[in-house]
Amino acid sequence: MRIDIVERLDELSAEGPGADSESDSRPGTGSSSSPALSSEVILHLAFEGGQEGIPGLNVEPTPSAAALGRTSLLYGAPGQRHAAIVGLGSAHALNAERLRRAAGSAARAVGREGYKAAAVDLGPAVDGLGAEVGVQAWLEGWMLGSYRFDAYKKETGRKSAVSSLRLLVDPSIRDAAIEWVKKAQHRAESTMLARDWCNEPANVMTPERLVDEIQQRFADLPDVHVRVYRGNDLAAHGMNGLLAVSQGSRHAPALVELIYASDPSQPLVALVGKGMTFDMGGMNVKTGRDLSEARFDMGGACAVAGALDLLARSGAAVNVAALIAVADNVPGSGALLPSSIVRYPNGLTVQVGNTDAEGRLILADALLHAQRLGAAEIMDIATLTGSVGHALGLRVAGVWGDLSITEALRDCGETCGDRVWPMPLIDDDEELLRSDYADLNNISSSSYGGACAAALFLRRFVGEDVRWAHIDMANTVQAPSDRGYETVGATGFGVRLLADYLQRIRA
Repeated sequence: MRIDIVERLDELSAEGPGADSESDSRPGTGSSSSPALSSEVILHLAFEGGQEGIPGLNVEPTPSAAALGRTSLLYGAPGQRHAAIVGLGSAHALNAERLRRAAGSAARAVGREGYKAAAVDLGPAVDGLGAEVGVQAWLEGWMLGSYRFDAYKKETGRKSAVSSLRLLVDPSIRDAAIEWVKKAQHRAESTMLARDWCNEPANVMTPERLVDEIQQRFADLPDVHVRVYRGNDLAAHGMNGLLAVSQGSRHAPALVELIYASDPSQPLVALVGKGMTFDMGGMNVKTGRDLSEARFDMGGACAVAGALDLLARSGAAVNVAALIAVADNVPGSGALLPSSIVRYPNGLTVQVGNTDAEGRLILADALLHAQRLGAAEIMDIATLTGSVGHALGLRVAGVWGDLSITEALRDCGETCGDRVWPMPLIDDDEELLRSDYADLNNISSSSYGGACAAALFLRRFVGEDVRWAHIDMANTVQAPSDRGYETVGATGFGVRLLADYLQRIRA
């Protein structure tokens, strides 16, 4: 997408389109009677309760037109420029996240109408949020809201996607705005990378393919050092969780190690991601009418890779190791069986009570490896349990661990939109992981609090001198429908959250 910074937009016709030509273009509706289209639509931002009208238009937005996330197209006479009103809701409630949502909805609305180009006066947003926040939030939301995974469709279902966007800014901030645009583009592109990988079907995105994609993505970044552990390397490092989980598959497991040490003077922080390219449950086979969503079980891996991609391409001064445990979990003649024992290098033995609780088995490998590398702080992120959604719904992930990390992640999430909520680690509940013949069971003996029990399991693989946090994103990895800047399918959750957190602690 081409992005241009301009100091002046061509004015609309003096007469302008009338209010009676308003067409509701919220996502899911769309106009069925659009006139011949202008090549560009001018977007005007509007707040609820605004009394002064919109410069350049002879209409005043109705309260419904100014509602957050609503985009109303105004069609002029032949030859006149087309316009749209983008609702921002209450001026007092405006923040970066609400602006991102409005931009994402607007991008899809005008794209559905077939416009090739759009221009927007960000004045109202800049006035409310500040220039840097306003420019970045709008563009980030616009790009993410324009995203669509339709590579395998003969017909995309869209008339077009907007390929050019002009941003009107004050001349005094033009040079700075160019840098803000670059930053927003990096953030959106790394998030869309995570979406792309996670959305791919299982017959395409195999464990080998994911490893190849990661290697290719970072090949042009000399500051990122990539190492892949496979086969004998996994065995030599005692990564027995990966080896056990993948026994039933024809695809080989791997652990991908990405090191980005642009500032090695800082303590090493490790990001650990679960990369289960398809989770059929192993011998505890999942059942259901449509199991296509099992491909999203690599959401944590995509978040970690996307975060490192964002940090490296932004030139952030950090010291980070990204560790991605890659496998698939399918039944087969040699598959891991319930009751099996997995031995780990820290001396712990684990009874496999349920092969569909495989994520924690491979994360344990990566957590131990992070400590071998000397990580002072570790954050793991995974689509680990369905129960986190029962507790928090579909928009907020759970986070456990060191209170200073969880609180900082919560604050970062409120700003970037990848929201998390701190959850408890209750020591007494460790008895729920008791095994009769091993140190731990990989499944809780209770049908309640599964997400908390999984976090307690992972904690057993982290030394007491290491700061650690665990994010369960099973409920936020995908959007069931288009909403704001999220589009149906993988959300790319965690990319911006992790990158923002790492830059925050550096500051």
